[in-house]
Amino acid sequence: MKKGARRSIDKRAERSVPGREIRDRQADDRPDRHSVVYGLLPVLESLRSGSRRIERLVVAEGAREHRLAEILELARASGIRIDRMGRENLDRFVEPGANHQGVIAFASAASYAAADEILDAVGDDALIVVLDGVEDPRNFGAILRSAECAGVDGVFIPSRRAVGLTETVAKSSAGAAEYIKVAKVGNINNLIEDLKSRNIWVVGASGDADMEYIDWDWKRPTALVMGAEGSGLHRLVAENCDALVKIPMYGKISSLNVSVAAGVILFEARRQRSKGE
Repeated sequence: MKKGARRSIDKRAERSVPGREIRDRQADDRPDRHSVVYGLLPVLESLRSGSRRIERLVVAEGAREHRLAEILELARASGIRIDRMGRENLDRFVEPGANHQGVIAFASAASYAAADEILDAVGDDALIVVLDGVEDPRNFGAILRSAECAGVDGVFIPSRRAVGLTETVAKSSAGAAEYIKVAKVGNINNLIEDLKSRNIWVVGASGDADMEYIDWDWKRPTALVMGAEGSGLHRLVAENCDALVKIPMYGKISSLNVSVAAGVILFEARRQRSKGE
């Protein structure tokens, strides 16, 4: 919003928009020009964190005010435009079947951090996650949520053949995507060499490993490498890791979902560090 054009931060900032007017809006209001964040918690965290500029908020008519109270308060305080629409009109802004919970935010596109920005900021207790080709946005979002809750310094993903910071990822992360730094790299193996040169141990998760994940000394500065759904780590990536660890299975299924496995290992790392084992 241009300086001097700030809206009055009161109820007049909210407008009810008829369905016909929605269809006639200019291109600037269309979702393909913005990053769409939807759902109560993702929208709330977007507003709280300030990591992305929220340009417009759309709320379903008849939505429960008490659930939206903080969202509306933050939006009004920031002078963000608030539109009211019928719930069926909100559906067109998200993928079919998505649960927007009656609130959608249009934000400036999510930006990635530079790899060096993350690496130059870590200390002797570095804890990093590297994803070797995770393609499912819900898995990626869940990993970001676990990583943020575990205090991870940053997440690295390949620039090709992997999911990026999409709206579904933001929704699945339950707001974590607004806080944790994510960097794209052209080559995971080159990143591994860079990590080693910075005295960061590189540990891959693999069902074929001999070592159990609880036996690694996670007090060391460590980068955890998780492989793609189904196929796991690429061969060369696995070979370039300093160590491979596994989560033992006790049931009839041979492996955990990658996002669950990441959470299990990251919180073992945090447990060891908090207890000083």
